[in-house]
Amino acid sequence: MNDEKKKPIGVFDSGIGGLTVVRELIRRLPGEDIVYFGDTARLPYGTKSPETVMRFSRQNLSFLKDKNVKLIVVACNTASSVALPALEEEEDIPVIGVLLPGARAAAAATKNKRVGVIGTTATIRSNAYEQALKEIEPAIETWSLPCPLFVPLAEEGWLDNEIAYLTAKSYLEPLAGFGADTLVLGCTHYPLLKGVIGRVVGDGTVLVDSAQETAIEVEGMLDQRSLRSDGGTAGTIQVYVSDVPYLIKEVGERFLGRPIEKIERVEFK
Repeated sequence: MNDEKKKPIGVFDSGIGGLTVVRELIRRLPGEDIVYFGDTARLPYGTKSPETVMRFSRQNLSFLKDKNVKLIVVACNTASSVALPALEEEEDIPVIGVLLPGARAAAAATKNKRVGVIGTTATIRSNAYEQALKEIEPAIETWSLPCPLFVPLAEEGWLDNEIAYLTAKSYLEPLAGFGADTLVLGCTHYPLLKGVIGRVVGDGTVLVDSAQETAIEVEGMLDQRSLRSDGGTAGTIQVYVSDVPYLIKEVGERFLGRPIEKIERVEFK
């Protein structure tokens, strides 16, 4: 196996929600080593100016490049919408965001050209999914809604209880009136609530999980560039954060779906 193939995949997010993307990468690419960075000291990115998000994203990317990664995943919807175009131009290694893979999958899935998008307040305000969908298929109509309470529910582990169901019902009932046949889960926390969201919107609505779609895109990019690891052993995961808040290991393991041996703190100068 050549040296390039041996290099890890780098993933960054403003917090630990991006571990849902890592979870999907492990499922599709079990032989790959992964280095994850969560900027927990400076979240949320959604309330920051575009210039600040750009600066943070460049620092995160630089940290991962120092870990000698072969590809970087921007597992943050805000950074994907604000910083990704510039990062793709600036960097000589592949950089993939979570937004476009989700938009492409939604455009392919919808039959009636009506797509719902849920995300954090910042992601919905950015209109990034709507713009991406329009560029892919101008006939698509979108219905967008911020669902901020889904984030603490996911972090608390309240994924399928009565509170989660009533919250999802309150948020998503208007979707039926719009008639969307496809719903984009536009936040890395939301895949954990896929079960309860699916119960509310019904079997007739396709749920597009951006984490899954991003992992598919990463797999394609690695194969296209002959960078996929051909080692026979399971890959390793290294998790770095910029702060170690209370219960981070417990919450991180819930998002990743497996134990995390060690979480290391790093500090930017």
